[in-house]
Amino acid sequence: MMEGVERVWHRRLRWRLRGAWQWPAFTALTLVDGIVLVVLPPYRGAPDSLFPAVLLAGFVNLVAVAVLAPALGRAVRRRRPDLPRLIAADYAGGWLLAAIATLLLAAGLLHRSAVDADRAREQAVALAVHDYVIRQEPGLRASLTAIDLARIEPDYYRACVPRAEAGRHLCLFVSTDQRPPGVTLDPEEVPNGTSYRPYGGFD
Repeated sequence: MMEGVERVWHRRLRWRLRGAWQWPAFTALTLVDGIVLVVLPPYRGAPDSLFPAVLLAGFVNLVAVAVLAPALGRAVRRRRPDLPRLIAADYAGGWLLAAIATLLLAAGLLHRSAVDADRAREQAVALAVHDYVIRQEPGLRASLTAIDLARIEPDYYRACVPRAEAGRHLCLFVSTDQRPPGVTLDPEEVPNGTSYRPYGGFD
């Protein structure tokens, strides 16, 4: 009798040790996912600093572990009925965490070229605004470090440089689908953001 109980106890201990990697994986892969979100953002607007990126990754991973893993664990047990329920869910959670990390990395690599293209366009806009200010509005040279940039279309931007008067800006429309970029003065001197809607004009 004692031998049978000991055999069962050893078997359960073995399963627990083999299935005890979900939460260590959660900790490690959440950090990895956060780094990937910052270094290789998979979409425009992804967090650009580590703390919010880790928070976002942690939320997604927690949903996977708490909601999806038990359901997937039941599917695993249909194929492996010898697995205890908690161990099957643990395995499923670990696989989900690894899959999420892999998908984020793949999406980040695929999106990298688009991100690089966006950065190149924004740099071209900044250079065009700089050259315009130096030629036409040299008194605003010191404000070039505070360019307010909004993308209206993939190759069309509105860039504003603050004037000395509060609320007034020098605003330019810059087209990056030509070389050098086309620059057109906007007679409206309101900044981007709440006063100007990039995809629909003025409020």
